[in-house]
Amino acid sequence: MKTVSIGAGNLAANLLQALQNAGFEVAQIYSRTEESAKTLAELLNVPYTVDIGSIIGDASIYFVSVSDDAIETVVESLPPTKGLIVHTAGSVSVDVFEGRAQNYGVLYPLQTFSKSRPISFSDIPIFIEANTQDNLQILSAVAKAISNRVYHASSAARAQLHLAAVFGCNFVNHLYHLSAQIARQAGFDFDILSPLILETTNKALAAGNPDEVQTGPAARNDQKIMQKHLKMLSSKPEWKEIYSILSENIRKVKNEELIMKNLE
Repeated sequence: MKTVSIGAGNLAANLLQALQNAGFEVAQIYSRTEESAKTLAELLNVPYTVDIGSIIGDASIYFVSVSDDAIETVVESLPPTKGLIVHTAGSVSVDVFEGRAQNYGVLYPLQTFSKSRPISFSDIPIFIEANTQDNLQILSAVAKAISNRVYHASSAARAQLHLAAVFGCNFVNHLYHLSAQIARQAGFDFDILSPLILETTNKALAAGNPDEVQTGPAARNDQKIMQKHLKMLSSKPEWKEIYSILSENIRKVKNEELIMKNLE
């Protein structure tokens, strides 16, 4: 199956390698940035272009892996094609293609990607949606060729999953950044926290409900320790605010759980 990538970023790089390894023909890569297009094209040994008007029109699938706000503009600029045009975004509705393409859909891998860190697609959840049942079957076959976890999801459900991912990935990683800075103030590198982070993650995944394994001063409502921490953060008011908001939310959830238990 002949495929074209519209975009050469982190997700596109990983997706194209997975597709190529699964036997798909990557026929062309397009990117506005020649360096990105050329680097990925050389890696996969395929042609590239920086002229959107030069994109071939006879591919079976076109993967649009660009920034969310650029999808609509890119699709409107594509040469005419009967091929299946698919975006890979979490929070963009499939309706972005309506009136702009004949065959379209979404293939959203729920994962964070980096070009410098290869990752296996086999266990990545992939969520698909399409404008017709035939196109959905095509997308299902493509997704199942690279992943063992393929799900049908509406645009609304996919947007919810993307929001969940922002909390569980992007926000958590930023908290890692803050914890690394605090650890360095004590004279230690971030890796001193590795055993703690790994155990917390593994414990949450094993429990299925992360709140069941919540620990810390907020969970036990240890006001003395929390006030001490807030005082330590007095020179960083934005960090202090984050600490206060998270601690209050943890305390609130624990109180609600206690109330529910007492009512049982």
